[in-house]
Amino acid sequence: MSDAAILRSTDGEVGILTVNNPPVNALSAAVRTGLGDGIKAFAGDPAIKAIVVIGGGRTFIAGADIREFGKPPSGTSLHDVIAAMEDCPKPVVAALHGTALGGGLETAFGAHYRIAVPQARVGLPEVHLGLLPGAGGTQRLPRLAGAEFALEAMVSGRHIPAKEALSRNIVDKVADGDLLAAAVAYARELVAQGAPLRRIRDLPVKLGSPTAIEDFAKSIARKARGFKAPWNIIKTVQAAVDLPFDEGMKRERELFAELLTSSESAAQRHYFFAEREAAKVLDVPADTPQREIKAGGIIGCGTMGGGIAMNFANAGIPVTVLETSQEALDRGMKVIRTNYENTAKRGGLTADQVEQRMALIKPTLSYDDLKDADVIIEAVFETMEVKEGVFTKLDAIAKPGAILATNTSGLDVNQIANYTKRPSDVIGMHFFSPANVMKLLENVRGKATSKDVIATVMSLSKKIGKIPTLVGVCEGFVGNRMLRQRGVQSAYMLEEGALPQQVDKVIFDFGFPMGPFQMSDLAGNDVGWRIRQGKKEKEQRNVRYTGYVADAICELGRFGQKTGAGYYKYNLPDRSPIPDPEVEKLIEETSKKLGITRRAFSDQEILERCLYPMVNEGAKILEEGMAQRALDIDVIWVNGYGWPVYRGGPMWWADNVVGLKAVHDALLKYRDMSGDPFWEPAPLLKKLVQENRKFSSL
Repeated sequence: MSDAAILRSTDGEVGILTVNNPPVNALSAAVRTGLGDGIKAFAGDPAIKAIVVIGGGRTFIAGADIREFGKPPSGTSLHDVIAAMEDCPKPVVAALHGTALGGGLETAFGAHYRIAVPQARVGLPEVHLGLLPGAGGTQRLPRLAGAEFALEAMVSGRHIPAKEALSRNIVDKVADGDLLAAAVAYARELVAQGAPLRRIRDLPVKLGSPTAIEDFAKSIARKARGFKAPWNIIKTVQAAVDLPFDEGMKRERELFAELLTSSESAAQRHYFFAEREAAKVLDVPADTPQREIKAGGIIGCGTMGGGIAMNFANAGIPVTVLETSQEALDRGMKVIRTNYENTAKRGGLTADQVEQRMALIKPTLSYDDLKDADVIIEAVFETMEVKEGVFTKLDAIAKPGAILATNTSGLDVNQIANYTKRPSDVIGMHFFSPANVMKLLENVRGKATSKDVIATVMSLSKKIGKIPTLVGVCEGFVGNRMLRQRGVQSAYMLEEGALPQQVDKVIFDFGFPMGPFQMSDLAGNDVGWRIRQGKKEKEQRNVRYTGYVADAICELGRFGQKTGAGYYKYNLPDRSPIPDPEVEKLIEETSKKLGITRRAFSDQEILERCLYPMVNEGAKILEEGMAQRALDIDVIWVNGYGWPVYRGGPMWWADNVVGLKAVHDALLKYRDMSGDPFWEPAPLLKKLVQENRKFSSL
């Protein structure tokens, strides 16, 4: 029976069911059917006094088989498996190692008792797929651990360590050593004691206070806006409190079905797979040899450089950080220490861990101290002249085979690579600020970047806690190139009749953390002002200048939050944006100078003019091969720019919510209204509409 999904064996009077569905023992139809049949077989065997359910390989049961979502049900249902365990006339012990997540933990809830190794983790993380636990988890966890804990655990979707699970009655015993031996011994002990066949369904729900559920709902209101799953989870826990178990189960199934057919869950499931696919490079085989990374180097200890250094230290990789002056170096190292100490104050690190990580970061003023680094990342001022100086020096001192990376957010990586005699070793690693917090890493392959460098950097990205994507060399790469299109239309709409707070509200209501003008105030309006002055956009022919309002605001010294005024007023230290009549007057005067008659804007027009050009630019990016797949663009926007994950990413949203024909037709409408070639649909978008296809079909 070695090829069976469930292996049956015995140890004396104890029957053993071992899940055999590598790599993570997902709850496929074969696993469910095998478990149900195994429980019934041992239940009917008079020689068997107790049953142990255990996972083979590296884990118990990591969760449902997501590949079965949306397909007709087959095999034994998980509900029936759990009922068979609960109703078994002999003690059933679930033995947990690795992870018991989602349906895996719900399966364990069917057992009368649970034992775990200290390293095991459990949880109900369905919320990350826009779902809720659909096999009784929302009804059983409140009975074991209390309604308040159940709410927090399910809405956060976090993994719960074995020790905490023991304290919350989720597991009954934690055992060191061989898990199977411990579980069999535990089962024998239960038989010898005549222990009751404890069914979780028969336990009362624990509720700390009459308003606990209402209070929890209020506490997550802002964080959970736009999502459906957290609110349905709250409803199921309320049902567990208010209703008998079977009626609560019925309510859980109703609320699960509602989520399963929702666009929010479809978007989150798309993203779940997209994030995993984005790490795969189509023309770089998975078995491509990688370079060994034992030590790193960072040029610059400012906001970006310091954050990048923390990523390496967090992963246990020693890193040397170079600055041009002792003052800058001391300042940067102080910020790093402060960041770690603040994390320790919140309970995220121990004092010893702070010192361990600080010890991995070596400050220096000498390039010679980078000569043994396996990867060196430049994080200096964003001008080509500065980059040239850095890479010329790196080329002279870096050891053969060292990867030389630039953190540029938009400069030509090919040009930077040509400042060295080893362009095949050069790659872009575009971190997002703050680099120690933001998960996205937009890796940029140059024309000469070797495949082993790409493979190494994609793997390293994950090791230092990032979500990697691979893009090509073009202005702004993928994320900033698309963001630029939103910025253009946001600026134009101010001149034509909209106000900052109106545009920002539409984008916020769509699900972004903030709108374009609040974001500009946060980043500093002077940054874009200097760039516009350098590019002399006003002198470009056939290009409508985007900076009239922005320049006027900066000329008044309104650089954003740091000066207490930008597009909004800010009563520091409070950073809440306050609409400012002075800005409204300035905008109206700008429109008048430009000869533009202001008009009213609908929310729908604002949304279309902000987001449809991004989708159109995404089509151009795909056509040029600057992104491998539409899903890569979605991963970039969800992780780097705050696109709401419950809307899947700009390309998925265009494919599945708006429809490519609707996007295409709106672009033509705005082109004809304005006469601006900006609105011309991308050739790829036209082609897909003609062929009735989606971006995901490419």
